[in-house]
Amino acid sequence: MRTRSYSDPLAAGATRRKQVPTVAGEPGLVVEDPASGFCGAVVSIGSAGVVLEDGRGSRREFPLRPAGFLIDGKPVTVVRPAAQPKAPERSASGSVRVDGLRARTARGGRIWVEGLHDAELVERVWGHDLRVEGVVVEPLHGIDDLAGAVAEFAPTAERRLGVLVDHLVDGTKETRTAQRVAGQHVLVTGHPYVDVWQAVRPAVVGIRAWPEVPRGTDWKTGVCAALGWGEPADGARRVLGAVRGYRDLETPLITAVERLIDFVTAAP
Repeated sequence: MRTRSYSDPLAAGATRRKQVPTVAGEPGLVVEDPASGFCGAVVSIGSAGVVLEDGRGSRREFPLRPAGFLIDGKPVTVVRPAAQPKAPERSASGSVRVDGLRARTARGGRIWVEGLHDAELVERVWGHDLRVEGVVVEPLHGIDDLAGAVAEFAPTAERRLGVLVDHLVDGTKETRTAQRVAGQHVLVTGHPYVDVWQAVRPAVVGIRAWPEVPRGTDWKTGVCAALGWGEPADGARRVLGAVRGYRDLETPLITAVERLIDFVTAAP
């Protein structure tokens, strides 16, 4: 005698029941609460509830529960969005910041800049990168004796020298000086501005443009007089204090400094 099998109609019904889709409650997702009829966009979502805002700006919070909302009239389960991976923190120069940095032992190579303000500006923007690479920036206090300083430094493949020069344009004494010292282990580059302050975008310091300074007048002194900034030391605090990162600088200066860092850190 054969045994007849019987199916459980309740179990069969459970098998045929449609699965309710799960939807991440991203901000802006529009859902409807079926109990109240309130329809709105997700503003925020926590572990237990979600805040919706309707087209009139009214906000209400609803609990998160299975099949608790409707999208286009169909039930959905709204859940918290998956945590997004944290973007890497950036330094002022735009490079990836190294956590727990311990400054590398200084290389033999150096980067020279014309003055203290140049050195302070480079440190403010590229200081993190320089410590990662072990590069020291030194002010020259002018380039009148650049040839003698380079000869005394005696650059080599393991001891490269980069020099950042202001007003490096055709026909200037700065360009002629740079051409005399440039070589296999020496890179001289710079920007076209009379002074490194001018490489800071005017809007960063609250002006429309850097003022014209008459020939024969010290540029910083003339700028401070035209803008009512007091003495050059006062102007320096204003300019350097306004810079927060590379976006505050003009492109020629950014390019020049990046080239110098790459040059002095290149493998022999």
